[in-house]
Amino acid sequence: MTFDEFVAVRLTALVRYAAVLAGDRDLAQDVVQDALVRLHARWSRVEHPEAFVRRMIVREYLSWRRRLLRRRALAAQLPAAGVVVDHAAASVERADLVRRLSLLPPRQRAVVVLRYYEGLSTAEIADLLGCTEGAVRTFHSRAMSALRMSIDRQNDLEAIR
Repeated sequence: MTFDEFVAVRLTALVRYAAVLAGDRDLAQDVVQDALVRLHARWSRVEHPEAFVRRMIVREYLSWRRRLLRRRALAAQLPAAGVVVDHAAASVERADLVRRLSLLPPRQRAVVVLRYYEGLSTAEIADLLGCTEGAVRTFHSRAMSALRMSIDRQNDLEAIR
């Protein structure tokens, strides 16, 4: 398979994967583009392009988040974070889940997306994120607790109304 064939077959799924990870379709397209540029430069040496490009997507996204946080710290600004959702393609529940995921710290969000959207094991996630399996389990536990608390708070508010 050539690089162009790989991109033609996998681009839509890769952008969808990155959009769930990033919570922003435009950012997802940028992240995927950067990852594909890296893949293209190494195409002849990469044995498993799918795994390579997914790893690059996660790393590019985490790098983007770090740069954003540095810029915010330097500027001492805390603008409201919004989630861009493709309303035409997403249900209300999915939009709510994407919003909740966007509130998680980047590594927790990455673990949830990789486990539930990509079906990766703890070991695969650890390898992809460059951390230990114990760290992945901790990120997962904290993410699930935060999501449960968020849902419980919403249910409590709805019960009051």
